[in-house]
Amino acid sequence: MIGAGKHQTTYIVIGLAAIATAAALWYITSKNEGDDEKSATAKSKSLPAKDADGVGSPASADSGITPTKSNVNARAPGTSTSTDASTAASSKSSAEDDDKVLHRRIEEIDRAGKVLFKGKKFMEAAEKFTEALDLIEQRRSNKANVDSSKSSSSLARQIITLTNNRSAMYEKASHPDLALLDCDVVLDLDPSHSKARTRRLRILESQKRHAEALVEVCALQLKYMHDNRPKLMLGLQPTDPPPVSQSKVEELVTLIQPEEMKRAQEATADRDRPLPSKYTITQLLKSFAGYNKWMGKAASGGTIGKFTSQLEDLLDHVPRKNLVAFADNMATKATLLYHRGRRHAFEKDFVKAVIDFDDAFALVEDKGGSDDADHKEVKEEIVKAMEPEDYARLLEWAGLCRHLKFELKGALDCYERCSELEPENAELLVKRGGVKMDGSQHPEAEALFAEALTIDPAASDALLHRANLRMMQQRVAESESDLETCIRLYPNHLLARLRLATVYMAKEDMDGARRMLDQAEEFDPDSSEVHCYRGELHFAHNDFPKAREEFEKAMKCDPYNPTPYVNSALVVASSPPPNGQRPDMAVAVGLLEKAIEVDPMFHAAYVHLGQMKLAQATDLTKAREVVELYDRGLEYCRTPEEQKDICSMRILTVAQIDAAHALHMETLNMQ
Repeated sequence: MIGAGKHQTTYIVIGLAAIATAAALWYITSKNEGDDEKSATAKSKSLPAKDADGVGSPASADSGITPTKSNVNARAPGTSTSTDASTAASSKSSAEDDDKVLHRRIEEIDRAGKVLFKGKKFMEAAEKFTEALDLIEQRRSNKANVDSSKSSSSLARQIITLTNNRSAMYEKASHPDLALLDCDVVLDLDPSHSKARTRRLRILESQKRHAEALVEVCALQLKYMHDNRPKLMLGLQPTDPPPVSQSKVEELVTLIQPEEMKRAQEATADRDRPLPSKYTITQLLKSFAGYNKWMGKAASGGTIGKFTSQLEDLLDHVPRKNLVAFADNMATKATLLYHRGRRHAFEKDFVKAVIDFDDAFALVEDKGGSDDADHKEVKEEIVKAMEPEDYARLLEWAGLCRHLKFELKGALDCYERCSELEPENAELLVKRGGVKMDGSQHPEAEALFAEALTIDPAASDALLHRANLRMMQQRVAESESDLETCIRLYPNHLLARLRLATVYMAKEDMDGARRMLDQAEEFDPDSSEVHCYRGELHFAHNDFPKAREEFEKAMKCDPYNPTPYVNSALVVASSPPPNGQRPDMAVAVGLLEKAIEVDPMFHAAYVHLGQMKLAQATDLTKAREVVELYDRGLEYCRTPEEQKDICSMRILTVAQIDAAHALHMETLNMQ
């Protein structure tokens, strides 16, 4: 898949850094609420800039109420014009005098607070700011006062500045909870107040409240984008850098991930895992050396109808006390179910195949009599009544079924029991290694692959799967060596050539990748994977039309392959639209939804679809639907790496929605 080698970092960057960089997808419309503080600053004095905590001089936020002329010119019936005018003028003059007295007093308190601040007497300074706030509260609560709108606005700005200053003092005096309370007051009055939000972020981090801290990071970034929207819409770089670095975003997401992953695991713990897609299962089966052998036996062994008829002819309810007859009946039924299951697998009806294999295994294990006193004896007799080859292959298929359902412990148990019967079977060691890989037990997996190659140095599946493991570990040269050995032994090995093409792409050897794909196409001209990889090569060279063409060919070759749908969606989103139009994101979204339809476990589709839907969300309700999408994706995750990717995107999406809500924004969309 496009960008697969760097997918984890890329997802995080797109998830939030795109707020500050990918302006084409992340245009934000919201109320402009960030001008109040600038207006206040322009009209007021403040502490010198060297006071790093933003402690300003609230007293002079507005140094008085400018007198206004009386607009009372008309005389109400039964009243005296001169008396009214005189009363109004007297009231206005008294109010103005009160305002001047109040401002002078606040200035005095402010100066005292500055002295205490510079002397590092932070709690005493906080008390001074509290004193000033109390004066304002008394002024505002005096019902006799008739404040002008200008006076009310001035007092509101003073409250913001004084409360912010007091918050800074509390923080310096090591009273973070008090500081947070004041930050909340400031942000309630002015959601765009960057200093209060930055302080809140700092304190929340110190208290290890990482999820709340991430919301503040997102709010700072969203405000930054809003303030720089004209430049971003023109594709220009803002003059000022983003207020928070991308590394801080990634750090917080990493800290939140464990709890989020635990929540996701608990939510899906009691649910039966669905099987992977038909395409995924087929690709896995093809990766093992014995694929053609069992397919041939299944093709010639009989039809579904034949096995079903034979099962229906078997006697029911053979007495358990008649041990030999009972065991023989169970063994015969298990054998027929095994053969029918293999035929279902041949026909790619994997759901029915798994049911038959599971039922056959349950009979051989005497699951129905597990509590009976003769359970062990009956189980041994059933195994004895089966052909050794049929019993071994049933164990192998039972292990595969459990692996497909991600029951790793059960899968390993079946494979190990089969290995005890066939210790020289290298393919069983490879399958055990695959289970270890999915359980993130990479050293144990590599040891099993090495053991398989000791038994059979020409084991193509051991070389192929070890190459995949080494590629995952970024051991590119060793992966390349395994694949070259596999191709040297088996020149027509399609999967090995395709994997080697990905190695060359990772090394940026595009000529080598193209050569390997040409050779693979000679062996299988209708390979969906060949066209998919060719499309990725074109994409890497920004040849979007040819990339799209190859991905469409891949879809036609195998409609159940989810990768070309995702890659084609990325091509649509990345292609420069004609005449200054925007990319047709509806088409891209439709392709990603199709990828999930054909393979609900294809986690990359959830990641990209969530990003695109979030970018197009017209309101926060639509944005919350993206969280629901990620929750669905988490139900299908098979590995910790997949879970981590989707959890990361969910964490960021929730934080962005909460941040937009805190800023009183109605959408994350800037169109």
